[in-house]
Amino acid sequence: MENLDYARLQMAFTLGFHIIFACIGMVMPFFMVVSHHKWLKTRNPVYLKLTKAWLKGVAIFFVTGAVSGTALSFELGMLWPEFMKHAGPIIGMPFSLEGAAFFVEAIALGFYLYGWNKLPEKFHWFTGVIIGVSGVLSGILVVAANGWMNAPSGFDYVNGQFTNVDPIQALLNPAWFSQALHMTLAAFVATSFGVAGIHAFQILRGKAVAVHKSAFKIAISFGAIAALLQPISGDISAKDVAERQPVKLAAMEAHFETEKGAPLFIGGIVDEEKKEVNYKIEIPKALSFLAFGDFDAEVKGLNEFPEEEIPPVAIVHYAFQVMVGIGTLLALAGILFFISLKKRSWMDSKKYWWFFMLLAPLGFLALEAGWVVTEVGRQPWIIYQIMRTSDAVTPMPGIKFSFFMYVGVYILLALTVTWLMQRQIKALNTQKD
Repeated sequence: MENLDYARLQMAFTLGFHIIFACIGMVMPFFMVVSHHKWLKTRNPVYLKLTKAWLKGVAIFFVTGAVSGTALSFELGMLWPEFMKHAGPIIGMPFSLEGAAFFVEAIALGFYLYGWNKLPEKFHWFTGVIIGVSGVLSGILVVAANGWMNAPSGFDYVNGQFTNVDPIQALLNPAWFSQALHMTLAAFVATSFGVAGIHAFQILRGKAVAVHKSAFKIAISFGAIAALLQPISGDISAKDVAERQPVKLAAMEAHFETEKGAPLFIGGIVDEEKKEVNYKIEIPKALSFLAFGDFDAEVKGLNEFPEEEIPPVAIVHYAFQVMVGIGTLLALAGILFFISLKKRSWMDSKKYWWFFMLLAPLGFLALEAGWVVTEVGRQPWIIYQIMRTSDAVTPMPGIKFSFFMYVGVYILLALTVTWLMQRQIKALNTQKD
């Protein structure tokens, strides 16, 4: 493989790990503060145990996210120097603001960790809220920078030069809102169902059932609401992509021919050589309506674009199908949970807990698939329609050694986090209800 291949693999691998750490660290503080609020309101010791257990998890993922995120910031300069040379002055603002939000989060976490029985109870609880809000703000700012790569703005590009830079316009680029909304909801869905699934497994084992049932209800409540809002966010994102990146929309849907009243494909196997999709379920005119709100609207096919500007269609299409399929399943699971609040007998069935346990990893799978759609669907551009990824990569040899080193470090990091979280769960299970 060439330098470009190793650079892409390294960025994909490390970002794939970081996105999980970051999303968990971003969402778990909200579980913690809800449990803390319930403790302050009821003085039920179950909620105090749960709050302190989740606090340890928040601390672990805060540190892990900081380490993996710092490594990514070095990678941007090491792997893509030409990109950073031009993009740095333009999108430096969201990264600077993200750094400020990170420091606020760190300070608030310090107050929360060491403020038990030292700070006024309401102020102590409020520092937990600050952890969650600043974490979400950090995520939004990073996604805004990624949105700029999909919808570059805030500069004039003349004769290969970036001039008249407006960092505020770059920050508030046309893609930032739809991407940030979709990503934030995805983080809540993935983390909530993941955490709920872990607690469902402990309930099945009969370990500290009162604590785990309380934890399950808090986590799945966030997940169910976010999962039901996600289709709305997805519709906003799809319409935005249809307007700004029609080639990405065509790849997502594996839509090769331009046509009015374009059908929506569900599933199917992509044959890129013959430019067709086999074994698909076809819904007439649905794609035109979903993309443009008009059943007879014209949708551009991949045949409208130069071959060298078309992303890997099969990868983008399959990732999109995985994301939408899992998102639909989790939205239905959210409805099932809300129904179970009325039909409490369902929670006495092992099948109920098995169902939510099996859903635990799916949200993260959808999260990763969504990032594949976003990043691979933009190829061959690192800055859409401005700079190709191949023109941004470092000319220095030996990137494969960096790739293998990062793979080793991130696998070690993942194993360490898994071990630490297992310890926390065991410690929680040993406590009496």
